[in-house]
Amino acid sequence: MDIATIIGLVGGTVLVIVSILIGGSFSIFVNIPGLLIVVGGTIATGFIKFTMADVINSISVAMKAFTVKIDPPEEIMEKMVSVAKVAKERGLMALESEKPDDVFAAKAFQFLADGFDEQQIKELLQKDINLTIQRHMTGRNVFKGMGGSAPAFGMIGTLIGLVQMLANMANPQDIGPAMAIALLTTLYGALIANLICLPLADKLALRSQQEQISKNLILDAVLGIARGLSGMVFQETLKIHLSPKDRLKIVPKDKKEASA
Repeated sequence: MDIATIIGLVGGTVLVIVSILIGGSFSIFVNIPGLLIVVGGTIATGFIKFTMADVINSISVAMKAFTVKIDPPEEIMEKMVSVAKVAKERGLMALESEKPDDVFAAKAFQFLADGFDEQQIKELLQKDINLTIQRHMTGRNVFKGMGGSAPAFGMIGTLIGLVQMLANMANPQDIGPAMAIALLTTLYGALIANLICLPLADKLALRSQQEQISKNLILDAVLGIARGLSGMVFQETLKIHLSPKDRLKIVPKDKKEASA
């Protein structure tokens, strides 16, 4: 579970609520018609811009921002080195006993155990990576589109409130409260866009990038196993996916055995 996303969302919400309570009553910031305009209009725009399936699927994609924990590349590399050692010592058929938590890695090991050639493995896994990126991009675009629409519907709600206020100018004492209610929809739109939709879109982009790095590392590892690369060459091939700082932490397998 991604604690950073939860801390940011909950923390931001709490700070807004606390600042409202310090300044006055919370009830004056609740306006049901304004919420209907902003929330309903934002969701409706999502259905107009995208298909119903895309909007619904974006919810499951967004859950990745909260629940999915992607292993660091250096940890994935260590696992791949161990798997390569098993394949060297016991043959590719032994990989059938490898049951990683990662579905993509499990599929890749099964391809090796089933005797798929290198080109077939590369094509199938690369297609899987491309389709995953496409799904993530669609989910990100849904939230990005909603984030762009929410402030606009906030302004629409404000204009509706101002029209209703100006149409009832007979009681000057009612102008102040009516103006406050009209401005609430702008607040709702800004909060929905900048506290929920746009941050989630950016987090999904980050998640997609991290998953792409992890899957490309696994792809190169599986191709290296299929080619029968030696320990040091295999590690150097995978170290490309690490940051320069993390590469220095990896001790080549051959040097580690020599020092032992």
